[in-house]
Amino acid sequence: MNTDVLVIGGGNAALCAALMAAEGGASVLLLEASPRAWRGGNSAHTRNLRCMHDAPQDVLVDAYPEEEFWQDLLKVTGGRTNEKLARLTIRSSSTCRDWMRSHGVHFQPPLSGALHVARTNAFFMGGGKALVNAYYRSAERLGVRVRYEAPVNRLEIDAQGRFAAAWVGSERITAKACVLAAGGFESNREWLREAWGVNERGEWPADNFLIRGTRFNQGVLLRHLLEDHGADRIGDPTQAHMVAIDARAPLYDGGICTRIDCVSLGVVVNREGRRFYDEGEDFWPKRYAIWGRLVAQQPGQIAWSVIDAKAIGRFMPPVFPGVVANSLPELAAKLGLDVNAFMGTLQDYNAACRPGSFDHTRLDDCRTEGVSPPKTHWARPIDTGPFYAYAVRPGVTFTYLGLHTDETAAVRFGNVPSDNLFVAGEMMAGNVLGQGYTAGVGMSIGTAFGRIAGTHAARAAQAAGNTQRKEHHAVA
Repeated sequence: MNTDVLVIGGGNAALCAALMAAEGGASVLLLEASPRAWRGGNSAHTRNLRCMHDAPQDVLVDAYPEEEFWQDLLKVTGGRTNEKLARLTIRSSSTCRDWMRSHGVHFQPPLSGALHVARTNAFFMGGGKALVNAYYRSAERLGVRVRYEAPVNRLEIDAQGRFAAAWVGSERITAKACVLAAGGFESNREWLREAWGVNERGEWPADNFLIRGTRFNQGVLLRHLLEDHGADRIGDPTQAHMVAIDARAPLYDGGICTRIDCVSLGVVVNREGRRFYDEGEDFWPKRYAIWGRLVAQQPGQIAWSVIDAKAIGRFMPPVFPGVVANSLPELAAKLGLDVNAFMGTLQDYNAACRPGSFDHTRLDDCRTEGVSPPKTHWARPIDTGPFYAYAVRPGVTFTYLGLHTDETAAVRFGNVPSDNLFVAGEMMAGNVLGQGYTAGVGMSIGTAFGRIAGTHAARAAQAAGNTQRKEHHAVA
């Protein structure tokens, strides 16, 4: 089978690439590893896209200029980001929504539980599943061929880094250009174990990780490119978009509804009944994704988010009910924690809370003094029953180890960009996200680089076609 552009993957980045390549006049074949019912990868679980805008725009209020977006990204990554590619992503986020609408994506104002991101994030009507379905419908109208249950296990790449063919089992598929958008390796338990290793307590932390998204992101092509073809790599294999999610969540595909969003309204304790990080460090959309990694570093990779009655109604309610008790000692006993250690932690925290004007919509002046770790904002004594606790474990969304690229989205070999092999989405997100996360930026990266990769793939296919025609005429 032959095509102009082969797209490997079936989520947002892959679909953006396929649509752009088709709009560029290329014939396109998209290979999705999953069955049709599970198509879309992690994109099906998304809700929104972080967008730069200099003035109010339909569903976005106020302004969110480039420099503020950049500073937010710089803060959460701790500087582990490629500024050129990050700013490319940011600028692209300001212009992509009209294109998205042209392919059937609809936006809506954020629901009441997410008003704090109404300025920075555009929400998809119907969520990520609706976005994915809209893109597939548009792709089919443009003539993109889609094959499901078609996992690619290896590629043919020549010594100059040029793509020649992909293999699905024993079937060889050739193309003039290829876009890789097959996700990270978060669903590959053995690779996660290899990356995280054994901790000082003799535990394998990765054994207790839950996977928020698709089970099909095994990292087969990523490992193949890095180890068999020597593609340039970017990122740390232990870094990921990792969230504290309900410990009762399913192993795969729990999605957004398994997130526990009350961390900043209370305290978080580990298996020893002790706090281990500032729960009020920053607004939740900027800092929620640090908590998965923090919990991964705790004994047994488990912790409990503890709140009292004052917090109820101030956060997105979780799917599963929490453990409820009329007193803190009763709560500790129900959680199986050492009551004395737990009560010592809560008493120290409550005594350290300083009066202030509580306001969960801003960085308020409710803080602690004389306790470690501090709670910088929204610190109120946990003293009003009933009391609630939610067990949390690390929930991996996607991994950051990936392929090094540039503003053309080309895969690089020995720092030389391929002229017909491109990458988008999770497979290259580590270029922008060295660590940390801020809400919606994964979709910003996937959309920006999916469109770039698709555009360049179509051009590469056209150039290859022109070369072939010239050679044919020369022989004739």
